Amino acid sequence: MNVVLFDDERIWKNLLPLSFTRPVSEIRFGILTIAQKWEKCLDAKISYQSQAYLSKKYPLHLENNNVFINASVCPDKDLWKAIQLLQKDERLVHNNKLIAYQGSDPNLAKAMQLKQVEFNLPILEINSLTDIFTKNDLAIVADFNALTNNKVSQPLDASVTVIGDKNKVFCAKGAKAMACVLNTQGGPIYLGKESEVMEGALVRGPFSLGEHSVLKLGAKIYGASTIGPFCKVGGELNNSVIFGFSNKAHDGFLGNSVIGEWCNLGADTNNSNLKNNYGNVKLFNYSFNQPVDTGLQFCGLIMGDYSKAGINTMFNTGTVVGVACNIFGGGFPPTHIPSFSWGGSEGFETYQTNKLFETTHKVYERRGLVFGNTEKEIIDTLFQQQVKSI
Repeated sequence: MNVVLFDDERIWKNLLPLSFTRPVSEIRFGILTIAQKWEKCLDAKISYQSQAYLSKKYPLHLENNNVFINASVCPDKDLWKAIQLLQKDERLVHNNKLIAYQGSDPNLAKAMQLKQVEFNLPILEINSLTDIFTKNDLAIVADFNALTNNKVSQPLDASVTVIGDKNKVFCAKGAKAMACVLNTQGGPIYLGKESEVMEGALVRGPFSLGEHSVLKLGAKIYGASTIGPFCKVGGELNNSVIFGFSNKAHDGFLGNSVIGEWCNLGADTNNSNLKNNYGNVKLFNYSFNQPVDTGLQFCGLIMGDYSKAGINTMFNTGTVVGVACNIFGGGFPPTHIPSFSWGGSEGFETYQTNKLFETTHKVYERRGLVFGNTEKEIIDTLFQQQVKSI
């Protein structure tokens, strides 16, 4: 069965700036990305139906018979069973949201004309930026159960203190933890392949550390938090998601936040996650081109891919940073920083792509990777859309 994860245009826009550089299904939510969840559930590869400029990196593959599934929805047994029962002239809907349909035509407008079948059981989904961290506890638990089912954890070193159920700590092959405290009373803790928790780290679940990532000396981690692959994280982290290949290596607070890939937060960078008046936090929404009330009292920083913050940077409550920004200097920068911005509270200029590519080549080389033409083309397209068009 050929499975295509399609982007609902409204949700894709709600997830900007994180979705500027990826389909919705490539967002990390819990331990895995949504695409990885479906591939594990189906034991098969998926393909993507997203923005045209992303299609080279995330291609669409069609056959005569396809199953199209909303990329913002996570799999479970009941949902997959309902999808399998669909006939070719039927679509599955949950709370007026198109969840899935079968057929050969990727046209979503035509899919909305098919016979409607209701799915009334609860589903785990992301519809907004804040869903990524507010529902991360549920996503970590679901992924933990799927990844550890019938698997045996590597033994923990005797120097590790576990508070709660030791069976809720899972160490994948090559994972290391020494002289740290792991508390599973709030949820499970997953240490990915070749990851490391250094001495003195304090971790409360639910928590996931991606493969080859490092939790540095004395780090303080509150759940529900996810650190993706190839990251270095220190200081204090609370209910936040870091997608991968990003660093917050030094002291400083990051709370109720989502950080994309290839980002770096300099030493003692901090974000506020609570307003002084304890009111609801507003977050810039690209669809409305203005801040929108999140309904949340706690909301911190959203940062798109390839963005960086210099030493001692201070981010205000509900700050949204676009793709490829370089932020530095004293004071609080604005709560919305457009993509390709270079500067800080005293003003910004355009971060030109030739300078960006020069730095990014070096960053990739440090990971033993190549910053290729496909990634450059995506960034060039965004630059033309967001800077040259102004």
